[in-house]
Amino acid sequence: MSSQHFIPPVNFGMIEEDLYRSGQPNELNFPFLEKLGLKTIAWLALEEPNQRFLDFIDDQGIQLHHLGVVSSVNAWDPITEEAVLEALDLILNPANYPMMIMCNLGRHRTGTIVGCLRKLQKWNLTSIFEEYRRYAGPKVRLLNEQFIELFDTDLVTIPANKPKWI
Repeated sequence: MSSQHFIPPVNFGMIEEDLYRSGQPNELNFPFLEKLGLKTIAWLALEEPNQRFLDFIDDQGIQLHHLGVVSSVNAWDPITEEAVLEALDLILNPANYPMMIMCNLGRHRTGTIVGCLRKLQKWNLTSIFEEYRRYAGPKVRLLNEQFIELFDTDLVTIPANKPKWI
C-alpha cells in the first residue's frame, strides 16, 4: 500500500470555491494539484514556468494563460493594469473553473490580482491589505498596495454569467 502525500505549493490558498492561488509548484506538489482538477491557470510571472511544470500542465489538459509578459523589465514594478484586467476577465468567467492564479512565489503579482478582486467584491481596504500581507510576509511592497487602493473597479466588465460570489 502506497501512502501518497499531498503537498500544496508555496503560498497556496483558496480564494473562493474552485479558485486558488499559489507560487510555482514543483513535482512534489503535482499530486495535490491533480486533486484540484484544474481547468485553467493564470500565470503572472514575467518568465515562463519551468519545463516540468509546463509538462504537467500539458499532461493534465490545463489551459495556461501567461499574463503580464509585456509588463516592465523590472520585476519590482507592480503588475500592469492591463494584466490585472485580463486576469479578472478570466476569473469572472465560471467556464474557466477550477482555476489557479500563480506567479513565482505567489506573493506580489498574485496578491495584487487577488487584492483587486477583493476590491471588486467590495471588501474594505484593511481586510484586503491584511490578506495581501499574510501572503507577502515581510516582503510587502507598498507600490502593490497603492495599486490596489487606486484600482478603478469600473474598468472591469462583469459578465452576465458571473460567479455567484461577485
